[in-house]
Amino acid sequence: MNAEAVLPTTLTDQNKTPVVYKVLVVFAMMTLMGGSLTGVMTYINLGYTSSFLSDWLSAFFVTAVTVMPAGVLVMALLTKAAEKLLPKLKENKRNLVVGVAMALIMESAMALSTALNNVGMANSGELFTAWLNGLLAALPIALTLMVTVSMTIKPKIERFLRS
Repeated sequence: MNAEAVLPTTLTDQNKTPVVYKVLVVFAMMTLMGGSLTGVMTYINLGYTSSFLSDWLSAFFVTAVTVMPAGVLVMALLTKAAEKLLPKLKENKRNLVVGVAMALIMESAMALSTALNNVGMANSGELFTAWLNGLLAALPIALTLMVTVSMTIKPKIERFLRS
């Protein structure tokens, strides 16, 4: 085997970010956002009880394996849609639109996932109340996080993930 076969063929091959780092960054973002929001929702739905930690971790796990993977796809689709539908809007304003839309969509889905986990489906009125209370309590946090992420971190993460 010659040395040329082992060496990267271009400078860009040398600078590629390993996939494991990309996965870790996305996982960290999802954990921070999903963990904090499901924590607030669990607290609103059940209060701070002796089983709070296990209730919250259960809600977070369900959200992590259902809602968050879908959120990655939804964000990509919303970003593409915003680029097509709002081509004259500056990128930072498009990111703001995407951020607010993502906060509303993801917050609704997380509130539903958490309410289902916390109160179940036996009583639809109780489920609706838990969903609505969780949504309304965590929405200010979600809007703050998503707008901040969309305006500051998202462009950097997109560049990082493309690297």
